[in-house]
Amino acid sequence: MIKEFSFGNYRSFKEIQSLNMTASKINELNENNIIVLNEKQSLLKSKAIYGANASGKSNIVKALVSFIKIIKNSVKDEKVLDLIENFKLSVDTDNEPSFFQLIFEINRIQYRYGFEVTDKEIKSEWLFGVPNEREVCYFVRENNTINDISKLHFEEGHKLLSIYNDSEGENEVFRSNSLFLSAVAAMNGKLSKQIVNSIFSITVLSGLQDKQLYNISGTNLRNEETKNKITDFLKIADVGINSLDIIETNNAIENNLVKEAPVEYLKKSEHDNKIGSVISMHDKFNSQKEKIGEANLQFLSSQSEGTLKMFEISSFIIKAIENGETLVIDEFDARLHPLISKKIVELFNSQANGSAQLIFVTHDTNLLSADLLRRDQIDFVEKDKYGESHLYSLVQFKGVRNSASFEKDYIKGKYGAIPFLGDFNQLFKSEKDA
Repeated sequence: MIKEFSFGNYRSFKEIQSLNMTASKINELNENNIIVLNEKQSLLKSKAIYGANASGKSNIVKALVSFIKIIKNSVKDEKVLDLIENFKLSVDTDNEPSFFQLIFEINRIQYRYGFEVTDKEIKSEWLFGVPNEREVCYFVRENNTINDISKLHFEEGHKLLSIYNDSEGENEVFRSNSLFLSAVAAMNGKLSKQIVNSIFSITVLSGLQDKQLYNISGTNLRNEETKNKITDFLKIADVGINSLDIIETNNAIENNLVKEAPVEYLKKSEHDNKIGSVISMHDKFNSQKEKIGEANLQFLSSQSEGTLKMFEISSFIIKAIENGETLVIDEFDARLHPLISKKIVELFNSQANGSAQLIFVTHDTNLLSADLLRRDQIDFVEKDKYGESHLYSLVQFKGVRNSASFEKDYIKGKYGAIPFLGDFNQLFKSEKDA
């Protein structure tokens, strides 16, 4: 579970900003919207991020993606640091590294892991934990040197470093462009593998049409239990589907169910993980409007963009809820009816969800309701005149009651993070009008 993700000197964000998933000590109407860790601390089940176009909202998602990908691939891919793009609009950041840090919890232990990095090398790296009441250092790295490492709390790293440095020099890491934590995990370090796997469990989706997401959900239809859950998910969304099935590619062309399916799709699906062809079953009626059976349609070509998106994200929503994982969706409301978007947020905020988290970027102001979201569940992104993006929460505004009309006040500009629009009519004024 994520407690806080911080990042800085990355794309449109110059200063270090924090996406905070820790619940504030405020009186709110929504008791089910938090995950109670203990008497002192609770986490938010969901977080909405609002802001004008080009304000930098998606750069928060990109920062998290870069953080995860560098951890996952730095040992084996020397070009993964190409993901780093620092803030370009100030000389202050020209030669400075980008900053990333995640605070999270595994098995009731809080960890704080992060690194500073350029597009060429790791400048610093650290891991701290709270195994008891106080935070302790597991290791600290500066450039290529481990300056401090705990034999007690990070024995696997201490051993690996000792073996490597017997021949290579005192406390030096393996490569300047590889993370030490990832290297220890690659050598089967128990704690480090647990930490990186926990970070890898964070799923980030674009929210726009993505063939890869379609393929993953299609592949998941091979599992009968998952197929039933995906089907039920679409039924609840009222898209007119009775059931779903998958026809394996090798038999798809000969199968009567999909003889009308485009040949191009069948060839592509065979290339893309061989998911086969997804079929949806719908009621079929006679001329008297009486149901006489079912019609089988090729799903990809027969369904709306909204239904396809529901199918694409369904597997990930189900997985997050069942496993208590974090799901991040950019462009959350794209192609979805506002009532469906609201139902998904309600699901994550409900008692049915034990410990999963949903972080989403949206323009859907219908979700800005005190009945749906706490004040600390609403964040805004605003870009200033210097091109710097700033992330802040509604809970930071004094005097905003939990009974206020968040949507109305946001549209009025009370919280900022809205576009200041000119008059488009000016584009079409004649010389006479001018």
